[in-house]
Amino acid sequence: MTRTPHDQFAKQYLEELLTLLGKVETSRDVASEVREIDVYFIPVIPPPNDPKILGLLGKMAATASIYEPFRNQPQRLEILDCQAKLNFLINQQKRKSRRENTSYPETEWPLLWILCPSCSARLIEGFGAQPDPDGKWPTGIYFLPEFQNTALIAINQLPINQDTLWLRVLGKSQTQEQAILELEDLPRGNPLRENLTELLASWHVTIQFRENIDKDDQELLMKLSPVYLRWREDTLEQGRQEGRQEGRQEGRQEGRQEGRQEGQQTIKRQMIENFFNVRFGSLEPELLAIIEPMLQLPPEELTPLLLNASREELLKRFRK
Repeated sequence: MTRTPHDQFAKQYLEELLTLLGKVETSRDVASEVREIDVYFIPVIPPPNDPKILGLLGKMAATASIYEPFRNQPQRLEILDCQAKLNFLINQQKRKSRRENTSYPETEWPLLWILCPSCSARLIEGFGAQPDPDGKWPTGIYFLPEFQNTALIAINQLPINQDTLWLRVLGKSQTQEQAILELEDLPRGNPLRENLTELLASWHVTIQFRENIDKDDQELLMKLSPVYLRWREDTLEQGRQEGRQEGRQEGRQEGRQEGRQEGQQTIKRQMIENFFNVRFGSLEPELLAIIEPMLQLPPEELTPLLLNASREELLKRFRK
């Protein structure tokens, strides 16, 4: 299924974080029609890492959960569609437990978290959503009536602190811009900072090569450009260092050149992978196998292929 750059980034981003605490499935089919759960999470007990590392997201991941991120405020029917996915999944699991003669108590039913850059008062009131009356959850989180197992997250209303950082990166406009700056300010060597910065840089590359970029995409490119440039320089520097290490034996100048080339190849490979993810919905083994020969193409030949060639055309040309 073709997905927008935001959809693909959001799924990769949540998968990167939630894998620290349990099992993650993305694009899980829930019906014969074209309908997928974006991210389905099952915690590991005890978790392999301290949930506090993810702040509010770690607290949300204490139980089985579904995450449906939106680039813009969702409409009424989009929220109802998310709830339909939740209900189908619960019924699917109940049928499985009956077949296997096991139990599937309500305490194991997943909670649906709908991640919205903003939520209007009309949307919140229309679904009967309410803030947590016990104050255990921060502002910006609205729970639908108990039996619906659903919560709306108004990302722009979340308090600005370390606990909410990982969710605010999925926001929009100033909310997202502030979060990206905070992410960049994390100490170098922080594994989450390094991995998520790479995802943000890849998102920048994906948007940059799209056709018909709208105003939102242009603003996002501006916000992501500093992240991309720093990541690109770090990648090239790493390549230069590796090249210099080898260059002690083969010659300093040759090592530097090799390092630059390796860094550039890393960026090029990431760009190809992101195009495959956005255009074809996944990185299948067949697609992964053709990346290496595609790396040999010059940019003026590679870019039109990534934008226009079908999956079948690419496989026919590059598969050995």
